[in-house]
Amino acid sequence: MLRLLRINFICHGNICRSPIAEFVFKDMIKKQGRENEFSVCSMATSSEEIFMGVGNPVYPPAREILQDHGISCEGKRATQVKKSDYDKYDLFVCMDSNNIRNIMRIFGSDPENKVRKLMDYTDRKTDVADPWYTGNFQVTYDDICEGLIGMLNELKNAEC
Repeated sequence: MLRLLRINFICHGNICRSPIAEFVFKDMIKKQGRENEFSVCSMATSSEEIFMGVGNPVYPPAREILQDHGISCEGKRATQVKKSDYDKYDLFVCMDSNNIRNIMRIFGSDPENKVRKLMDYTDRKTDVADPWYTGNFQVTYDDICEGLIGMLNELKNAEC
């Protein structure tokens, strides 16, 4: 029996890159008939997009790029990762080096090597382009797809 792999995608605010990764990955595994192998979510390292306990919805251009590819993120709201989440997930996939630094401040350490950067699953080993600064959501979407394909290929070869 396969063990459910619990993946949490991480970015700064959880309104652009990490929700795109969450919903594209969910779409990928659904199309492959593998959705029962994974539990997938996304969170932020900051609380900037969370007000009075309620997170902001996915940023409209991020929602639009998903819709352009037939993917819905309806109902998704920003949430912040907490230290206690370390034991709840098997893998924390960060969008950039700053996210790695910030999540390590939250966790304190990573004794089980659960924290990874998405683009480390590719040959480029760069950060996922941040559309908050570039304004180019297509480049971000393309980076995320490349990273997710590499990650899924590595996970297929891994024994659970």
